[in-house]
Amino acid sequence: MKETDHAPANWARCSLADIVVLNPKNDASAEQAAGFVPMALAPTDYHGTLLHEEKLWGEIKKSYTNFADGDVIFAKVTPCFENGKAAIVRDMPSGIGAGSSEFYVLRPASKEISPSLLFAIIKTKSFMQQGAENMTGAVGLRRVPRAFVESFPIALPSAAEQKAIADKLDTLLAQVENTKARLERIPQILKRFRQSVLAAAVSGRLTEEWRSTSELNGWANITLGDLVQSIEAGKNLKCIETPPGEDECGIIKISAVTWGVYDEEQSKTLPEKNLFLESRRIKVGDFLISRANTIELLGNPVIVHAVTKNLMLSDKVLRLNMDDEDKAWVNIFLRSMPGRREIQDRSTGNQMSMRNIGQKALLEIPIPKPPSEEQTEIILRVDQLFAHADRIEQQVNNALARVNNLTQSILAKAFRGELTEQWRKDNPELISGENSAEALLERVRAERATVASKSRRRNAKA
Repeated sequence: MKETDHAPANWARCSLADIVVLNPKNDASAEQAAGFVPMALAPTDYHGTLLHEEKLWGEIKKSYTNFADGDVIFAKVTPCFENGKAAIVRDMPSGIGAGSSEFYVLRPASKEISPSLLFAIIKTKSFMQQGAENMTGAVGLRRVPRAFVESFPIALPSAAEQKAIADKLDTLLAQVENTKARLERIPQILKRFRQSVLAAAVSGRLTEEWRSTSELNGWANITLGDLVQSIEAGKNLKCIETPPGEDECGIIKISAVTWGVYDEEQSKTLPEKNLFLESRRIKVGDFLISRANTIELLGNPVIVHAVTKNLMLSDKVLRLNMDDEDKAWVNIFLRSMPGRREIQDRSTGNQMSMRNIGQKALLEIPIPKPPSEEQTEIILRVDQLFAHADRIEQQVNNALARVNNLTQSILAKAFRGELTEQWRKDNPELISGENSAEALLERVRAERATVASKSRRRNAKA
């Protein structure tokens, strides 16, 4: 069953080519100001703003895709198409613009065709999914074919109903995007919350009240070297870039320890099993840390809680051997802002790219050490607070998934006629006779035929 079969019976069945001019040219003076839109300035959100640079029309008209206010543009190349880079063109200097050659431009073939409706069509799941499935070209540079765009089947509402649909979509999708924006801010709030928990933990504020009821001695000022018995480093070996299979051996990448959780999939396969060093095997309970990374990620620690692959240390990942009861405390300190500053201040290398920290510099890091009973209490409280934050983050991620699906659900309802069902009942005169969708489609076709005939006559005289 076609997508258009779900639309109201009184909508006119046609293709996009029946109601748009694809990739038109602008006729304007070379000295006019115009808007220039590289692909990077195209938005992906439904209500995203199309930004532009101002240039003279003569500088951009020939080498780039032409468009004008009221046109709809969308990316035709992967991955920009799948990411939904698209917009209705508005507020260009002199009303005209040009942009990436990887844009398609849809210009309404009549003033009775709503740009908002065209934009909604290309944002639907059916257009996006079918467009991706029909792409042609080499891997990494695949494009949506022109023939697919022109032949894409649609159900065209009357001019009045197009406006009613566009108004409904504007209202509903603005609410969806506002909700999405609020949800997307929460992970940053949780990140700051976790850092505040770590700061309170390593400063003693987290257990200040608990400590007042105990008879423990004060905190000791030691160095990381006082806790670490030895440091082990791995090897730099030429490997196959994919993770090893069940019977293969591999070596971990820096990214295996970058994000605070040990990730076995971030690994490479050794070309030969005999290269595997058993003494450098990753085991449950290992305390791992990167000795080389970007300044923001250098020295991020992880404790290994599960192992399923035969993996060994790489030359950029260190194993710090220490008593089990100290691992969680060192992990907390090195993830806190005081710990991060110590790592960053003692690192060397290019500030803008890869940084390194030597084993000697690592072991000299000063670290506060609470009594073992308080250390246990701090770890317990941090774990509880982090677990609470993790639950909230999971709920946010679930809500974001539902919100992302909601946009497509609303668009699907729009093109099934469900958003304007009551509107049609209330306005029968705006969808019948000369106001019907079929009458509109005939007018558009007649208008296009007249334009084509005039163009042929001009060409014949020339």
